[in-house]
Amino acid sequence: MIQTVLGTCSPADLGVTLMHEHLLIGWPGWDSDTAAPPFQRREALKMCVDRMQELQALGLRTFLDPCPIDLARDAEFMAEVAQATGVHIICATGLYKEDQGAAPYFKFRGQFTDAVSEMAEVFIKELTEGIGGSGIKAGILKVATQAHRISPYEESVLRAAARAAQATSARITTHTDEGTMGREQLDIFAAEGVDLKHVIVGHSCGSADLRYHVDMLDRGCLLGFDRFGLEILQPDRLRTAALIGLLGIGFHNQIVLSHDSVWCWRGRPLPVPTSVVPNWNPTHVFKNIVPALREAGVPQAKIDAMLIDNPRRFFGE
Repeated sequence: MIQTVLGTCSPADLGVTLMHEHLLIGWPGWDSDTAAPPFQRREALKMCVDRMQELQALGLRTFLDPCPIDLARDAEFMAEVAQATGVHIICATGLYKEDQGAAPYFKFRGQFTDAVSEMAEVFIKELTEGIGGSGIKAGILKVATQAHRISPYEESVLRAAARAAQATSARITTHTDEGTMGREQLDIFAAEGVDLKHVIVGHSCGSADLRYHVDMLDRGCLLGFDRFGLEILQPDRLRTAALIGLLGIGFHNQIVLSHDSVWCWRGRPLPVPTSVVPNWNPTHVFKNIVPALREAGVPQAKIDAMLIDNPRRFFGE
């Protein structure tokens, strides 16, 4: 059974799934910005419900929000959206990368104690007992690395997540930057004994290097082509070209799709006009990317694999 914010469901119930989206994000320090407008929870909830219903009309049934603990994760907010819409929402436990996460606490703890074990204890508790006093259990582990290097702190987080995965059978999804460090993430997980078919290397579409992709796919993991529409980081033309290439050589069973969209912000919202990223919204895959794949000759069965079959197998096998 798969853990959602409202309880468990079976793999067969997942249906069409977006594997990397965010209802609500707050960068560490958001609560220090006392000049920011207050968070309007009711308005944010309505906006998320409306948008989720728009996705339901396009066929969506399941939504993975892999917000880590230190980016203002709000599992109760997710549960309210799930309750209002009937969408299966899966939330995460884990910690973000060092340069943009809340690293100081466990870095400080690590001077005096085994911080890896302490982080693993946190992750295991949230997976098995629940998040705080909410009773909501995390359904996946989320970890992250920065571009071109993995810091000692980030390695500690990855090792803690790997140990929590071993203890609970939870799956792991990751963040990468600029299409780098996915191979190195897999090395750390493998060294800790994780079955790599239970790992998604997120934001792999940040690179159009097929050798990088194939090196990881050959090890059995899944890749997240999960930033469609975020063209200030990588043009969708390159994402789509790389995806079509990988589908053409038989990797349709190891790729999942999404946008990494952020719907609401704690603190001040991201100061990027919609005109700069007009397609960075969670309907883009359904309205634009899937039709482009069909036009390129990708069979519907391979599209269904990425949106339906692969999430089901990832969580259910």
